[in-house]
Amino acid sequence: MDQILATAIVAAENAGAKIKEYFYNFNSVVVEHKGRNDYVSKVDKEAEQIIIDTILSNFPEHDILAEESGVQKRDSDFEWIIDPLDGTTNFLHQFPHFAVSIAVAVKGELRYGVIYNPMNNELFYAQHGQGAFLNHQPISVSHHTTLENALVCTGFPYYAFDYMDDYMKGLAAFMENTAGVRRPGSAAMDLAYVACGRVEGYWEFNLKPWDIAAGAVIVREAGGLATDFAKGDDFLKSGNILVANPEFHYAMHQLLSDNTRAELMV
Repeated sequence: MDQILATAIVAAENAGAKIKEYFYNFNSVVVEHKGRNDYVSKVDKEAEQIIIDTILSNFPEHDILAEESGVQKRDSDFEWIIDPLDGTTNFLHQFPHFAVSIAVAVKGELRYGVIYNPMNNELFYAQHGQGAFLNHQPISVSHHTTLENALVCTGFPYYAFDYMDDYMKGLAAFMENTAGVRRPGSAAMDLAYVACGRVEGYWEFNLKPWDIAAGAVIVREAGGLATDFAKGDDFLKSGNILVANPEFHYAMHQLLSDNTRAELMV
């Protein structure tokens, strides 16, 4: 296995073990507020440090962008993009749906992705050009092509509400035209579920790079599209992401476009 991918997997699994340990010893968890409905716990910080230590022990020259500790620039062509605990609010309510998310960009292009859910021991990973895997078995996106009978995922606004009306219009449209909409509370896991075909598609506004970078790699390697709302590649910058198999992506984009202001479709 490629050394970068192997390192990312070890880092994700070790961080996941720490998260799971705290989940079953919840009274020792200390929580801080970063902002409205935005939390960080000692679990996030310790898991992130495990990941960073693992990376730097193998690649001390690489750059790092991590949710809690920020940017470590070393002028490398390689940048690790880390969310140590995607779904912190779920974790803090002991709702067992969250994940470690680790991506690697090479010269600005996403090339590796690892997502690990420690509660059910599901490891999703991909390397550019090598396919996508769940617990070492190949996976692919759903082949469903129409909105009818499709299951889709999203994430609700939780701190920025200036696009709420557009979001609710889009949500209503998907509710009316699909078999159902799910909001489990972890963008990384939503993307992983698209990659393995558990849901047909996923859309969300206003995310951070560490929320979606790894999942985008895995979806693409599983045969899907991961784009911004303009069907371009700027989702890490805009925070707006739409993922599905190519035909279903078109159907989702059409429905979203019909129910969202044009200036938000970027």
